[in-house]
Amino acid sequence: MNIAIAQIKPVKGDIPANIQKHILVIQQASLLKASSIFFPELSLTGYEPELAKELAVNINDNQFDVFQEISDLKKITIGVGIPTLSNNEILISMLIFQPEQSRIMYSKQQLHQDEFPYFKNGNQQILINVENEKIAPAICYESLQMDHADNAVKLGAQIYIASVAKSKNGIDKAYAHYPEVAKNYIIPVLMSNCIGECDNFVSAGFSSVWNKEGKLMAQFDDQQEVVIIFNTETEKVTTQII
Repeated sequence: MNIAIAQIKPVKGDIPANIQKHILVIQQASLLKASSIFFPELSLTGYEPELAKELAVNINDNQFDVFQEISDLKKITIGVGIPTLSNNEILISMLIFQPEQSRIMYSKQQLHQDEFPYFKNGNQQILINVENEKIAPAICYESLQMDHADNAVKLGAQIYIASVAKSKNGIDKAYAHYPEVAKNYIIPVLMSNCIGECDNFVSAGFSSVWNKEGKLMAQFDDQQEVVIIFNTETEKVTTQII
């Protein structure tokens, strides 16, 4: 299976502009024969906790129908980041669009303490089925907690996707942790990070892929927007600058 991760520079708080950027990136991934693509944490708004209340959406918000249309047309699974509303609480979520299926949502279960004033925890791990492989999404802080990966694998995960917005310090921690996840559970780990200013830090990019032995198969820089495609059978990596 060809699975893609995107490294992008979101436009702060501008959902329409970010939708257009996502469409361009998804089209690039489709041309490279990706069967799925996943974006960084809160990719449709940028990682901006102080703006989350005014930007939060309902899971069925029709401004995202375009992603379902592309998913149906291109036969590609799409995971995008957005703050969502649930029972008057704001969650850090990934909306997932799959061909000819209803959209689903995964919400970050383990928040960093800095996020508590703005967000509530999600309460359920999901697995995304693509070409008979089960993908577990993880969102930033929780992806650095081994118990999150452990639970995902117990549920049947075969691929681990870390959708993040990380500074250089966070990336250093990721580069120590994710190879251990890969080796411990014998699963590929893919990290999709953004670049540029976020909240009160600069997101450091370096989106990467580790194979199931924990070997670094791909790493990008901290400057460019890019799509990285990883074939889970051959372990071949393809990159495309956006």
